[in-house]
Amino acid sequence: MPNEIEDFDADLSGSAGNEDKTGWFKRIKKGILTKTSEKRETQEGLWTKCPQCNYISTQTELKEQLYVCPKCGYHHRINSLQYYEILFDDQQYTELFNNIRGMDFLDFTDLKPYKKRLEDFWSKTDMDDAMRVAVGKVEGEEIVIAAMDFAFIGGSLGSVAGEKFARAVDYAIAHHLPFMCICKSGGARMMESAFSLMQLAKTSGKLSQLTDARLPYISLLTDPSFGGITASFGMLGDLNIAEPGALIGFAGPRVIKETIKKDLPEGFQRSEFLLEHGFLDFVVNRHELKHRLAVVIRHFRN
Repeated sequence: MPNEIEDFDADLSGSAGNEDKTGWFKRIKKGILTKTSEKRETQEGLWTKCPQCNYISTQTELKEQLYVCPKCGYHHRINSLQYYEILFDDQQYTELFNNIRGMDFLDFTDLKPYKKRLEDFWSKTDMDDAMRVAVGKVEGEEIVIAAMDFAFIGGSLGSVAGEKFARAVDYAIAHHLPFMCICKSGGARMMESAFSLMQLAKTSGKLSQLTDARLPYISLLTDPSFGGITASFGMLGDLNIAEPGALIGFAGPRVIKETIKKDLPEGFQRSEFLLEHGFLDFVVNRHELKHRLAVVIRHFRN
């Protein structure tokens, strides 16, 4: 029996097809015949879907837009190195204090030993802890910037991050430079217990020294900024600013709702809500951040 030939043109047009017609493509057999070993997969990370409007863009397009959705303006979460690329002139900066690593003071174990957890993060990432510190120029104005990384144990504040913050303030004072911290954290690191909680007092005390030196401190709150961060240096800036739509608070909205047994206002704990209620000085789009930061530095210097 001769092979049945499927007329691809007829299928596209919806017609029954014509046996005398010479189509541009004839499918002899139905189904995909490509061997599994010959199939090619799309490269991972090539496309990104906006979690707010579902707009799909390429990684290249998203990077050109400074990781802001070109359709709805949603600010994607980015890491410390990406912030440095956006803010510092010609992406030129010097990283400071990158030789400090954490220790398991308490032999703490939850699902796994804290020491093993640290070793896993050191091997999987290029980070020593949840904070980086760098110095460089923003539109010609030199500044020290500490930036937190949520990818390292939820950006949690431990003894290393607190020490880096303290040393960054000391460096700013010694070189008479303004200081900025980009906050992105779930709060204090429970694996270090009181060692972590003491960083709240340590960082706050260092900021009082910066104030005595008459140098500005700018706190940029990004999504999310919670717990001990907002209870300490996150809200102690001479200017407290935030990115649009950032979730900022102490306890999460779910915990608060379960505690007070009431529905929360729309947009509760988002940066726009906090601006309206006086907790922030202004909300700044990532496209304007570099210029606004340079203007602030010049204002303080004058």
